[in-house]
Formats: sequence, structure tokens, C-alpha cells
Amino acid sequence: MQIEYTLPAHNLQPFQARRAAFRYTGSPLNPLSRVQASQKPENITTKHLFNLEKLLQTPPSKEPPDQLIPLQKEPQQETRSKGFFERLKLAGGWPEMKAAEEMSPRHLNRLRRLLSKSQEYSPRNNLGIRWREYHGSSDWTGLLDPLDENLRREVVRFGEFIQGAYHCFHSNPSMSTEECQRPRHVALPDKSYKVTKSLYSTSSIGLPSWVDDVAPDLGWMTQRSSWAGYVAICDDRREIQRMGRRDIIISLRGTATCLEWAENMRDLLVPISQEEEKDGGLPRVECGFLSLFKTRGADDHVPSLAQSVVDEVQRLIKKYKGETLSITITGHSLGAALALLVGDELSACAPNMPPIAVFSFGGPRVGNRAFANRLNSRNVKVLRIVNSQDVITRVPGMFVSEELDNKLRCSGAEKFLNVVDRSMPWAYAHVGTELRVDTKMSPFLEPHADVACCHDLEAYLHLVDGFLASNCPFRANAKRSLLKLLNEQKSNVKRLYTSKAKALILNPERNNMSAIPSCLPSPS
Repeated sequence: MQIEYTLPAHNLQPFQARRAAFRYTGSPLNPLSRVQASQKPENITTKHLFNLEKLLQTPPSKEPPDQLIPLQKEPQQETRSKGFFERLKLAGGWPEMKAAEEMSPRHLNRLRRLLSKSQEYSPRNNLGIRWREYHGSSDWTGLLDPLDENLRREVVRFGEFIQGAYHCFHSNPSMSTEECQRPRHVALPDKSYKVTKSLYSTSSIGLPSWVDDVAPDLGWMTQRSSWAGYVAICDDRREIQRMGRRDIIISLRGTATCLEWAENMRDLLVPISQEEEKDGGLPRVECGFLSLFKTRGADDHVPSLAQSVVDEVQRLIKKYKGETLSITITGHSLGAALALLVGDELSACAPNMPPIAVFSFGGPRVGNRAFANRLNSRNVKVLRIVNSQDVITRVPGMFVSEELDNKLRCSGAEKFLNVVDRSMPWAYAHVGTELRVDTKMSPFLEPHADVACCHDLEAYLHLVDGFLASNCPFRANAKRSLLKLLNEQKSNVKRLYTSKAKALILNPERNNMSAIPSCLPSPS
């Protein structure tokens, strides 16, 4: 018998039918197949839908299937079949699957690991004879895009030294005149280093005396001299062997006091020396940065930052004479600006200086193009880690990107721009090689995070730890814990992860995350 004359579905006994009685009639859903004129494909499709709904435990219709009318002629039947497809949710299947994938057990386990208090680190391989390459001898050519895994670990490690400086300052922001005679205790993230010298910066301006009368509790915010960072040296034989040399590190924190903010606003370019470069330009730097770098404390009890750094580095070079040494200067924000001035000062303080490299995070512009040329001529290597969303890296000076400036110079306007650089008081230029990261690449941070998050040091280290290449997504096997980032930038972390953190009982209020020290434990 043919399919048109089958019995109703509830009386159908398919196993009693003969195979020879069936004949191919084509499918109404396939436009390539031909259907005979004597058949009624719409009626057949209706029966099939009816039988399928019955198998899916849909309540049977009161009408027998033999009396069904084609779908296009009966609105009631159209509603019935439409409800069947709606129950399948074919259109909404992909978004639901994607959300389930994001928070699958595998992703939840990874989130739980990243939110744990125990720190994980990328492997610290033996740098050996390649240490000069990682220290910038060839301007990090071929190591940045894609980012070399050894360089990534070194950059994160240098950033953690800055976190140690921040933690030490905020634990005791005030200082006395006797304090500068002995180094502060700094909880270093790497126990293979030891602190040999505390560094202080002094502002050349002061607030009126009535400020202390109005707000006596803000003494450390208004003090002229403040603890700014430290000098440390690697003192562990195994780490020296791993790095291929004994490393001297100089770490500088960012802006913290009112007077430091006031110095940041003094953005006119002033000469750093009277020696012109080969191109005829006079090296100039920002007035406020130079003030914090060169000014001595009251009654000469506190030496200037420039004098302290030079004296200590010369002492260490003399002490470890004959060994392979390197000088690494690292800083964030204001510390990144001061790091360039430190590198410039050290490059000329003695003949045959060890290799000098600056690793700066979120640093502003510091000087003009002649100052940049001066650093290059003195072989000071600079790696600037820049967040594309960080506005601090685009000031001071004209709000023009370095990419546009380079295009204009290549288009034949170089002579005109050189004249502008020499005459304008805000003709700033960045120094060195750039490693660019982006907040929008992180799967954990909001794409439109606020200014504070885009400039935050922990956010920088999070982005560097997950960076693979400029054309690649965030690293899936990133090791850095999200605990500190969630604690400091909770409002800028995506709600999906903050809500899951609560579900995993890892909420900051419940686990007292604020009690965790800002200085991370040693990765050694």
C-alpha cells in the first residue's frame, strides 16, 4: 500500500506492511526531488508532524489525521506546527551553548585556580648566554610579537618589584630625617635579592603652612621628601647562574603624595644639560620630573634621588668588580618617568658601565626628541609596557600618537617637525621600544574599564601575563592569580566572574581578601 492510504497513527502497525508495497515518492522538504502529481505532499508532512508530536508526548488532536487540512490553509494547524518548532529552540541554541561553555566545569575549575591564594608562575627557564638579548641588547627584536615566554616572565617579575615598593611605602608613608640613614625593610617578591639602599624623592615646592593647621592628619601627604623606592642586588648563586649575571635592580613607585601630583602638573620642558646633541637639539625634560629627581631634602639630611642612586650603584660595582653585572631600572607611572632619568644619570657616571635597561609600566612622556636621542646614544635600552586604553601614556605634550608622528616624518615633514620640537615647550617624544597590551583583550576585565583600572599596575601585569601576540586572543593558560585584581578592581571585572566568585565562596568580604599583602610571595 502507498503512504497516502495508511491508517491513522494510533492504529498504525508498520511491521505488518510488505516492503514491496512501499514506493519512493520524494520529500516535500527537498526541492531537488520530484513529487508525483497524484500525491498530496502537504498532507503527508502534516501526518508526519502529527506522529512526531505524539512520540514527543504531545497531547493528540481531536481530529483524526485522515481529515487534516493542508498547513497553509488552516491557521489553527499552522499555530500547532509553529509551537512544535518553537519548543525545539533552534534559533536560541547557539547562545545558550556558548554561555554554558564559558562556565563549564572545566572553566569553573580554571576560575577557582586563578582565584586561589596560592600563586602560580610561568616557568623560569635558564637565560644563560641569551641574557643580554632579554636585557635589550638588540632592542628586543623578535621577542615582543609574539611575546617570548622567557621575556614575559622577566617583565612580570620586574613589575612585582614595583609592587614591593608600593607595599613598603603604603605600610609606612611618613618618614623622619633620621630614617634615610638606614634602608627600610622591603618584602621583596624574589627572595634571591636583598635591599641595599632606600631612595627618596623631594619636591622643590611646598604647601602653605596653613594647610597643616586645617588638615593636621595629612602630614605625609604634604611632606616634601618621601620614600620613593630602593636599590637591590641579586645575592643567590643559583639565581645568578640562571640569569647569567649578577643583577642590580632599581625599583621606583608611582605618584602618592599631594606635592608629587603638583610636580606632575609642571609640564614645561627645561634643559637637563647644556650639551647639545649631534642633531643640534638641546635635551629637555619635564620640569616637575627633574625637580623630584635633583632636589635635596631639608637641611641636606635627605640626599637627592640622583645622588643616592649614583653613589649606591658605584659602590656595588666596586664591591663586585670582576663579575658580570647588569643594571635593571623599573618603575610605574611617575616611577617610570624617574626611571628614565636614573638611566640617563647612570650611563655617564663612570666609564665601562654595565648594561643598563629600563622596564617601564604606564609611563608618561618625559622629554623631547633630543633627550630620546641622548639615551639611545648612551646605549640605555628602554622597554615601555603600554596599555592602549591608558591615557597617562599619552601625556604630557600634544595629544598625538607616536604612530602619527612617524607617518608625518616619513611623508617629508621631518624638517618642519624638528623645528617645532626645538621651539615648542610641549614637544614631547617617547623613548625606546614599545610592548603594547590592551584591556579589551582580557576576558575578565570590562572592555570599557575606567581610567584607574587601565593605569593600575596589577592590571598591567595581568595583561602581560595573558599576552601572546597582537593578533591572538588572551592566553588560555595564563598563570597569574585574579585574586588581587578582583580585590582592587572589582567594579571593572566582568559580572560573570564576580558572580561566579561569590558562588565559589571567594568573595572579598567573605575571605578577607583585603588582608592579603599587596606584595606577592617569592616566585623562586
